[in-house]
Amino acid sequence: MKQEFLITYATDASIEQVSERLPEISQNHKFGVLGTHDLKEKMVSKGVPFERECRVFEVCNPHQAQKVLSSAMEVSTALPCRISVYEEDGKTILATIKPTSLLTLFDIDNAEQTAKEVEDTLILIMKETAAAS
Repeated sequence: MKQEFLITYATDASIEQVSERLPEISQNHKFGVLGTHDLKEKMVSKGVPFERECRVFEVCNPHQAQKVLSSAMEVSTALPCRISVYEEDGKTILATIKPTSLLTLFDIDNAEQTAKEVEDTLILIMKETAAAS
């Protein structure tokens, strides 16, 4: 995937430290964590060897989601937003797809502002999580 569609932050904190802080920081920005997927655990439980640690957090601000879903229910295929936490080259990486880029897949009038607001908040959440851990 092209980097222009991703937002990433690197930190020296462990995946566990980041995973503990992310829900609290998300909540401080009016985003809730709807679910967390431990990809290594899930793959191994299905009999698929997978050595790398990766946690995927589903985050959402229901007020922002309601704005775009009211205009186009098909956006539900891209919700909630996801923040992945994994190791790469000795660093812990937080990564998400830019909501402004994702929105270009849909033809929705007047949704750019909402996508930008969500993107700006995800940046704050990831930046603060990376710095605080």
